[in-house]
Amino acid sequence: AVTERIALTVRGTVQGVGFRPFVYRLARRHALTGWVRNSSGPVEIEVEGEGPQLHLFLDELRSEAPPLARIESLVPVAVCVVGGAGFRILESERREGDFQSVSPDAATCDDCLEEIADPDDRRYRYPFTNCTNCGPRFTIIEALPYDRPNTTMREFRMCALCQAEYDDPGDRRFHAQPNACPACGPRLSMPISEAADALRRGLIVAIKGLGGYQLACDATNHSAVARLRQRKHRPSKPFAVMTGDPGRICDIRDEEWSLLRSSARPIVLLPRSAAPADVLAASVAPHLRELGVMLPYTPLHHLLAGDFGAPMVMTSGNLSEEPIAIDNTEAEARLGDIADVFVHHDRRIAVRYDDSVVRWAAGAGRVQRRARGLAPEPIRVPVGPPVVATGAHLKAAFTVARDGRAFVGQHVGDLDELLTRGAYTTALAMYQELFDVRPLRVGCDLHPDYASTHIAEALLPEPVRVQHHHAHVASVLAEHGLTGEVAGVALDGVGLGPDGTVWGGEVMVCDALRYRRVAHLAPMSLPGGDLCARQGWRMAAAYGLEVAPPGVDARRYRLVRQLAASGRAPVTTSAGRLFDAVASLLGVLQESSYEGEAAIRLEAIASEGETEVIEVELEQSDRLFSELAARRERESVGKLAAVFHNSVAAAVVLACRRTGLPRAALSGGCFQNKRLLETTFTLLREAGITPYANERVPANDGGLSLGQVLVAQCS
Repeated sequence: AVTERIALTVRGTVQGVGFRPFVYRLARRHALTGWVRNSSGPVEIEVEGEGPQLHLFLDELRSEAPPLARIESLVPVAVCVVGGAGFRILESERREGDFQSVSPDAATCDDCLEEIADPDDRRYRYPFTNCTNCGPRFTIIEALPYDRPNTTMREFRMCALCQAEYDDPGDRRFHAQPNACPACGPRLSMPISEAADALRRGLIVAIKGLGGYQLACDATNHSAVARLRQRKHRPSKPFAVMTGDPGRICDIRDEEWSLLRSSARPIVLLPRSAAPADVLAASVAPHLRELGVMLPYTPLHHLLAGDFGAPMVMTSGNLSEEPIAIDNTEAEARLGDIADVFVHHDRRIAVRYDDSVVRWAAGAGRVQRRARGLAPEPIRVPVGPPVVATGAHLKAAFTVARDGRAFVGQHVGDLDELLTRGAYTTALAMYQELFDVRPLRVGCDLHPDYASTHIAEALLPEPVRVQHHHAHVASVLAEHGLTGEVAGVALDGVGLGPDGTVWGGEVMVCDALRYRRVAHLAPMSLPGGDLCARQGWRMAAAYGLEVAPPGVDARRYRLVRQLAASGRAPVTTSAGRLFDAVASLLGVLQESSYEGEAAIRLEAIASEGETEVIEVELEQSDRLFSELAARRERESVGKLAAVFHNSVAAAVVLACRRTGLPRAALSGGCFQNKRLLETTFTLLREAGITPYANERVPANDGGLSLGQVLVAQCS
């Protein structure tokens, strides 16, 4: 057979995932000579050998790639035969102007779990065990290429045994950059058994995890959960639960199991089971049918869950609306009034990452919060100039894009807080540096007073200002690679329209560059402005409810009704505020303690199986409210809540049908409502319209920057 040599350029998520050792073993299997190396751009390979073996090598390079690898492109080029013996892994090479995707952090693999459970293994109960198939990635990386000196693990010198694993091509820790063991690696500040004992005693424990601190307590202990709520200033927002046995507390379908067990190990929103009430404290997720549940995802979590033996609340290590704490000293200072016990460790966290949240809805896993395990996995977009987009003010997340890849940053939080703005700008600078993005265009929201707009203006004096709801729809176009016009539907709380009013219940004919508003909810006053987002009863007044809802002061309500009718209040078409008004009307909730609470509880209380629709157009949303008001004395709250959801979905579909377009793209925070999304999808399909919605980025403002990138590229 003829000897040939080919050079390969491999792009994708192929660093930090065991790709070079995989290439090494594959080349040896086929008796090929040559080399492989990382760069700050692609992985580069040269292989030489007999033609048939080279072809097998190329086939298996794709089909047998490591579990965390994502090959986006593989370009082979024939080069001159040079001879030589053996196959080598060369030193990494840094190149100015190039970039490479980086793997998100990955949950502990089964092989590592076996080791920490084996009393005869040298990593028995070691909480920082990892290999090339699992463990910390993005939360420890500080520069590319992905080598140990460019991570926070450079502060730990490998012992002889770990170094031998690292150097052995036959070992699964061959070139595993975070490799460590009890003799040479990171250490905890206290034994895990003591932390478990603290949980049993009802104490609140702060734990340093992968992307920051988490606050844990016994999820079966009502007083412990109540104390955590009080100290964290979080009166009713649901807490996530970590457990190794989620089937005991939730009803889980196969698709949801696949989300739970994925390498990202996100929080998954799951329907509660009919388990005994004492299995979980009611205060974990009050008034809701669903629980946010996650499996343990690091050796530390696995060991703690095993020692404790019961479900644990596992929530962000912060005060409400602040960024998650990542540094030991910072945690003591910021969480000292919340936690009774601290479990520190001495591995630095390079970048803050909260837990991701996912929900199965309308036939797909849909990201509600994009963070650990998901970011910074790139999303393919059309090739265009380098772009940075800064998102919105709430649920802030940025995107940096170049060469057809959009890196959507992790959830940071609301930019009202100075600490959150600092965390946002630090993370944005890190992404720009890591992926070498020097933007020729910057996208931002139309609102001139958003902190994200000011950040955009500091990057480029004249950013591309993208209307909020156009950006929402564009995020769906970007995710699904849709071109041409669609019926774009954006239902959310707040977004500035070009007419200076607050939009939020919009149907548009749009593509990546232009939009035309064709339908919207009835314009209503906002008596009290931003207060209406917290005090839903104000929107009930705006929608014309004559008598004060239960629990609302009658005199105060009268004054707000007068303001609503005076013409002096701002005007909105917000779907979020319509949900607030209906929740108030039906007595579900008058004042929200967190964003979207009224809508979430309205969804939770809606009767399942109810299909009745009040037929109205979007512009007749005030008539929909009036009809519900006329029926509330004689019909159940659950039924009316269901009828409301059905009627909004039907009105959306009617508006989409009138565009005459065969595709609809749905986005905005209201479409994180599973019932609304699934009902709208069903009705659109019945009308012959193909529906699309966000999957990999949130439908709320956390996905907005992806849409801004697409619009900015086309501008």
